[in-house]
Amino acid sequence: MSENDYPTEESNSLSSPQPENASPEAEVMAESKMHHLSGMYETWFLDYASYVILERAVPHIEDGLKPVQRRVLHAMHTLDNGRLTKVAKIVGATMAFHPHGDASINDALVQLGQKGYLIDTQGNWGNILTGDDAAAGRYIEAKLSAFANEVVFNDKITPWKRSYDGSADEPVALPVKYPLLLAQGAEGIAVGLSSKILPHNFMELADACCAYLRGDNYKLYPDFPTGGLLDVSRYNDGERGGSVKSRAKIVKLDNRTLSITELPAGKTTASLIDSIIKANDKGKIRIKKIDDMTAASADIRIHLPSGVSSDKTLDALYAFTDCEISISPNACVIYQDRPHFLSVSKLLEFSAERTKELLHQELSLRLKDREESYFAASLERIFIEERIYKDKEFEEAKNEEAALKHVEKRLTPWMDKFIRPVEYDDLRRLLEIRMARILRFNIPKHEAMMLQLEGEIAELKKNISRITEYTIHWFEYLKERYGDLFPRKTQLMNFDTIEVTKVAELDEKLYVNREGGFIGTSLKGDEFVCNCSSIDDIIIFFRSGKYIVTKVDEKKFVGNEEILHIGRFLKSDDRTIYNVVYKDGKRGPYYIKRFSVTSITRDKDYDVTQGGTGSKVVYFTANTNGEAETIRIKLKRKPKQRINEFEKDFSEIAIKNRSARGNLLTKGDVNSIVLRAQGTSTLGGREVWFDKDIMRLNYNGQGTLLGEFFAEDKILVILDNGECYLTNFSDTNHFESNLYKIEKYNPLKVWTAIYEDAQHGFTYLKRFTIEDEKKENIGGEDSKNKVILLTDIYYPRFEIVLGGKDAHRKPIEIDADEFIGVKSIRAKGKRITNFIIEKITELEPLKEAPSLEYHHLVQPAESSEESTVDDDDYEPNLFSNLEID
Repeated sequence: MSENDYPTEESNSLSSPQPENASPEAEVMAESKMHHLSGMYETWFLDYASYVILERAVPHIEDGLKPVQRRVLHAMHTLDNGRLTKVAKIVGATMAFHPHGDASINDALVQLGQKGYLIDTQGNWGNILTGDDAAAGRYIEAKLSAFANEVVFNDKITPWKRSYDGSADEPVALPVKYPLLLAQGAEGIAVGLSSKILPHNFMELADACCAYLRGDNYKLYPDFPTGGLLDVSRYNDGERGGSVKSRAKIVKLDNRTLSITELPAGKTTASLIDSIIKANDKGKIRIKKIDDMTAASADIRIHLPSGVSSDKTLDALYAFTDCEISISPNACVIYQDRPHFLSVSKLLEFSAERTKELLHQELSLRLKDREESYFAASLERIFIEERIYKDKEFEEAKNEEAALKHVEKRLTPWMDKFIRPVEYDDLRRLLEIRMARILRFNIPKHEAMMLQLEGEIAELKKNISRITEYTIHWFEYLKERYGDLFPRKTQLMNFDTIEVTKVAELDEKLYVNREGGFIGTSLKGDEFVCNCSSIDDIIIFFRSGKYIVTKVDEKKFVGNEEILHIGRFLKSDDRTIYNVVYKDGKRGPYYIKRFSVTSITRDKDYDVTQGGTGSKVVYFTANTNGEAETIRIKLKRKPKQRINEFEKDFSEIAIKNRSARGNLLTKGDVNSIVLRAQGTSTLGGREVWFDKDIMRLNYNGQGTLLGEFFAEDKILVILDNGECYLTNFSDTNHFESNLYKIEKYNPLKVWTAIYEDAQHGFTYLKRFTIEDEKKENIGGEDSKNKVILLTDIYYPRFEIVLGGKDAHRKPIEIDADEFIGVKSIRAKGKRITNFIIEKITELEPLKEAPSLEYHHLVQPAESSEESTVDDDDYEPNLFSNLEID
């Protein structure tokens, strides 16, 4: 700013009043001075934003590094001597290239070390699971990894620029020959934009590069160092607008203990525990205590109070805590000095092409070096073999120039055979050959060296001409050498949508004040309605036929009308059926209807009736499983009226839309309507499916149909370790990952098992039915017992092949039905033989199995048809055809 831009002594300040007699021209000039800014401010913000974007926050597409990371690696490369170096020393060396102080350098170095690709570490480098910080730089050490030395550096093909103070050279971009950006991931917030590139698996990236170079299709999905579960159905190739869901891996240790063994992306045990405690404080989940037992791997133990479902709590953890998070990728990189938003595939393809170009440059440099060596060796051999140094003209040359002219003249016959023209410097190097070297010159050794160089030159030319295949071999080499160090940690799967109203703890009590028209959880002196949660919706039906759905609150006024029904509203619940009789208007007829309410707008008035003046509901029931009762209708007596009362069964009324008028019940005047008899569900059994992708039951037709289930029906679960148990068919159940078979439980089904007794070493056969709901092991109480074969064939037959010293004996055939009777699952069974068993094979049965159709207690047999998981998904015979030691 100029001196005129600052306030003078006369004006004292920019807001000083002007003299009363100041002229209009003076006032205008004063005002212009007050608001004038120098032009130097016009580009300041743009310059700052550009600097942050290009030089600090966003990674470069060519090497996948931010400037501070590149400078750290370059400093480590200059210091590299194969030994560990103090981090404080590395930070100090990096400060020669990075103008932002030691704190940012140290943080960048620690983050690179924790990723595990480029830096070998020693000491306390923090913990990505717990979030603990690394020790101070003077206590910890680092060096470049073998992978970094092989993939990241090559000074001969590195472009250089002057550092910020002009005192040294630093790389513009390192020649990284691998999609490092996608392997490590990157995150940065600049001015006006941000970058978030998720990490991917090392081996999958190598495979994808090979597939791209071959012209094949490929898919890439994230892989996080903390493991966990990942739903990538909306990943959208990592572009803006896509998203992934990351979940913690939660193991059910028992019915009252859960363990979080893997964390969601970007979360630590401390932040995860904090979110769980907050959800508990808000009443969304109920836990007794939580322990962090994390060491080398994550282990957060969640202890539940008695009476709390572990399956429901597991879902609630995903719904209300950071055990499930949504991540939106945003692949922003610097390309040609500008930020670009790309997809993961584009980033990988660019990296593969850049790797191919870098390898081409390296091969070309090595070829040039080998050709120069071959050229120099050829020139030297002719000089020595032809004894040019012994020529009289050479020995008597007056000066160096004369000697060089003589050498050039003598080399003329061979000029056409050299790979390039002989230059002045080449001739001077011949003059520098020492006599001792000439005397030790060995022609056979020299020829062997020449042949080796010829082979290397031919191989280099071949690789250059087939650079794509060479690049594919490069990625395959990296995968073979380093792939075992980087296994996939995150499991890919599809997540089911958790309905929060189903898993929220019902720790609140809902009350209603019918006289005042209030509902709420704080009206503790009024009529109790039901247990609910703080996130529930409540449905309320009034005598007038109106009904609304509203949010639970401590106290809410809903109107002065008479309340007929109030209860929790579950969206998409088509099993709750409302049975209603209403009068249409003051003098209208009576209608009967059945309907469900599956979706609705909150706090909007709806009407069961047709909305006529004076309409009202005269009979109402809410039935959670579609029950249809029988009612008795008494009419007011009138002359010549032949029927004064009659019965009506709601099961005769079809379930229709909530806005349907219903069926005409009577045109007479109704005196009363009373319940005649309770009814059963008209909806029949509930069809249940099992979705093996998410290991959950559902009622939506997803997965394999298990059958039609009624209230008392059970699910049979068999695990591949021989454990089995019964459970209900609730869609909140969780099943173990080692699930072998899941089906509708039939108490009449007979199972046959062969197992090896660990204590005595003998093999037993047993036949049994499954009766108890508690978990049992088919192989007995000893956990070391090994189940060899399990089948549900009613009359199974087996061939027993003997081995060891008994291998000469004939195989034994066993008919299980004749061998042993059906007993309890806890029975030990019968020993098959005292001989050494080599192999057991199941044979075709000789007898037809009897009908084991299980007749349901309520419904007829034909409505309870059994269905099991497809054989393609689960083998019918567990452990069959396995050899025994």
